[in-house]
Amino acid sequence: MLPIMVGICLACIGSAMLTTAVSLHLGKPGISAQVVQIVLTAYPVGFLIGCLVTRAAVAQYGHERTFVVILVLALLAASGFVFTDFLPSWICFRLLGGLAMASLFVVCESWINLYAEQHNRGALFSIYMLTTAIAVLLGQLLVGLVGPQSPHLFLVAAATVLLALISKFTAGRWPALPAAPVDPDHAGTARPVKRLGPLALFRLAPVTVVAIFQGGITNMNIFVLTPIYGTQIGLSAGTTVGLVTTVSIAGMLAQTPVGWLSDRFERRIILLVQGILSVTLCAAIAWVGNSSVPLLFVLFFLYGATALTVYPVAMAFGASQLHTRHMVGASGTLLLLYSIGNVATPGISAGLMEHMGAPAMFLLLGGGAVLVTIAACYNLLRRPVGATAMQAIEEQV
Repeated sequence: MLPIMVGICLACIGSAMLTTAVSLHLGKPGISAQVVQIVLTAYPVGFLIGCLVTRAAVAQYGHERTFVVILVLALLAASGFVFTDFLPSWICFRLLGGLAMASLFVVCESWINLYAEQHNRGALFSIYMLTTAIAVLLGQLLVGLVGPQSPHLFLVAAATVLLALISKFTAGRWPALPAAPVDPDHAGTARPVKRLGPLALFRLAPVTVVAIFQGGITNMNIFVLTPIYGTQIGLSAGTTVGLVTTVSIAGMLAQTPVGWLSDRFERRIILLVQGILSVTLCAAIAWVGNSSVPLLFVLFFLYGATALTVYPVAMAFGASQLHTRHMVGASGTLLLLYSIGNVATPGISAGLMEHMGAPAMFLLLGGGAVLVTIAACYNLLRRPVGATAMQAIEEQV
């Protein structure tokens, strides 16, 4: 696992640096709101495209070769910011960067699904999620070390992605994947098991579908728009980077205890509590957050610890409702829902902030948390899906 984790960590560090650096640049005076919305939306659009095209590439060329090609694309996208500050070209760079990162996630997650066994799948995914969380944190720390206004910020980010590509050739080959097991229920047919669609997943686990979509809203907006939020309420660039770093640390520190709780208590109740807390914290930040910088840091920490841990709890609950043969296909559908949340909301948030002020950023984030709360209540109150009903849903795929 080490060669994979090293590569994804370095690539995520570079991506996190680029996200913050681009947002800081877009927050400067003189850049129109329309340009900001287009540049911000380019990354999630690329992310969505990456979700759609990567699985075919993996099937054709394998995980490792696809991983190398993706890293090359990520390096090209990162290098573009070094050579030009022409904003229309940045749209292309962000589109390509989003495509590359989504593809890296699909490759890594599908490889782990195939490599892991039932007794260690949770542990391997925990390592994977912790690696990406640490990478985001290190990316923000590097922004602070290099300097938020440094002309070398984009160069350091590109160099980090280059190190990810180099590590692929120096850290050794990936462990061999086990032979695919034969499913006796499908041994007599050549037709592959299709991907569970959003509606089928919603019937099995409504709160998972809603929470994954909310995760896309939260994870994109909190990291992309916080620099703009900080600029609009009059914070310095260093303080703004500190807010993003605080959210990253909170999400990283909360992963293990929230995962421990979700293994011992009803996950739907955990999601209900997370939804209620997220709504409350969004309201608090919008209402009193800008009255005190220390208070703002505390609220951002609590929000990060709550909202950034919804995704793994929702995934764990969704997996408990599925047959193992649908795991990989369902993960692809959920990642698409996540990316749709990415695509649909940054431009909307930027527009709300332009017309209603910086706190409007948390109007959208709070709305997503309200949806999670409602879905968790619905999932708790409805009758459990029995084995017969689950089989009927799967047979409709």
